[in-house]
Amino acid sequence: MLLVYTHKITPRFTYIMKQVFGRMLGIEVSFTVKVEDFIKHTGPKLTYTKQPLQNEFFVRSNDLLFQQGINDIDISVTDWDGIPCFFKAGERSELPFDIFSASFYLLSRYEEYLPHVKDVHGRFPPKESIAYKNGFLRLPVVDIWALRLLRSLKRRFPNLESKPRKYPFTSLIDITTSHSYAYRGFVRGTAGFLMDLGTLKIRRVFKRFGVWFGKNDPYDNFSTLIEMHEKHRTKSIFFFQFADYSTHDKNVSPTNNKFRFLIKSMADYSSVSLAASYSSFGNTELLKQEKNRLAAVINRPVNFSRMRYNRVDVPITYRNLVETEFTDDYTMGYTHEVGFRAGTCNPFYFYDINLEIQQPIRVHSFAVHDYALVGLRQQEDILKIISDLSNEVRMVNGEFISIFSNELLGDKHKVNWLELYEAVIKAQNV
Repeated sequence: MLLVYTHKITPRFTYIMKQVFGRMLGIEVSFTVKVEDFIKHTGPKLTYTKQPLQNEFFVRSNDLLFQQGINDIDISVTDWDGIPCFFKAGERSELPFDIFSASFYLLSRYEEYLPHVKDVHGRFPPKESIAYKNGFLRLPVVDIWALRLLRSLKRRFPNLESKPRKYPFTSLIDITTSHSYAYRGFVRGTAGFLMDLGTLKIRRVFKRFGVWFGKNDPYDNFSTLIEMHEKHRTKSIFFFQFADYSTHDKNVSPTNNKFRFLIKSMADYSSVSLAASYSSFGNTELLKQEKNRLAAVINRPVNFSRMRYNRVDVPITYRNLVETEFTDDYTMGYTHEVGFRAGTCNPFYFYDINLEIQQPIRVHSFAVHDYALVGLRQQEDILKIISDLSNEVRMVNGEFISIFSNELLGDKHKVNWLELYEAVIKAQNV
């Protein structure tokens, strides 16, 4: 067991110590504010305060973990053997920066509480993030820091026991529009036909007629995806939108029996959970209704969530998800930028800074969203980006999560996305 001495035990301190040591490194850890208990401890130990007590392993603390609320923090990013870091610690510290405060800053999404201009969907812009501004968005820096800390500790304490995580890959499939033309009903089908005709989208008109007369809908690639996942032994989660029609929510009606049967059949082969509607953002009653509707169809609890357009309003979104009894959320990431929004590829519990508590919902960060890649025309370029991200995750034994939508997988105009997708999941088994 690793004993950590500090001058004050706060909720922030406890949260990040358990995340870094317990969940990420698999090290049993305990804390003390009593100098005598620390000195007489014969096992591995670490001091986290302003000054070392003796000649022990010492990390000089920043003030962040001992504060409350949000403050305007001046951050200067420096280099630690080729890896960016911040909150410089001084010469006597075993590490050149306060790894625990820096990790808390990124995991808590501290910067998203600070004043910023949101985009049209109310999202935090990636270009406002410290990671984007300093060129480390594509690095899971929290995990890299943690492994370097572990190596330093083991040099001092060779018998320190740790249980590192194994690399898992999870493929998320967004189903916010299950069918382009099928299952739309007479009114919506006719309206769509007239709109395509009026805007001279002749190709869509012919495709629509083809589906009406028996051809497969271009978005209906579900059986192909199931076959791919079984062939390449891929863990997958299908996130279905199960909401009423609105301006931003245009999926098939949740009352459509064929759509309900599709969802139920998919749940026989893969995990199925909820892609929350745009309308349910900030509306816990509607969110709960969608969750319960979907659970009734698949006859099992719905515990995982994804927010429409990756909308996250920290901390309100996570409070709403807790209130509606979701256990895990897969929205942490950027739609149009690849990388690690929270600086990590390991799951973590959300810390609510305003309430100064750890909320009972686990956050899973995705590394790549397919819509961040649509501007690239060469399949080789796309695969290179995904491979680089995957390799970063492998090196820290993190969780690599990709998101593809059945809509884009049905598009073969510039890139054969279905073919590319199979190459992606195949590479994860190498």
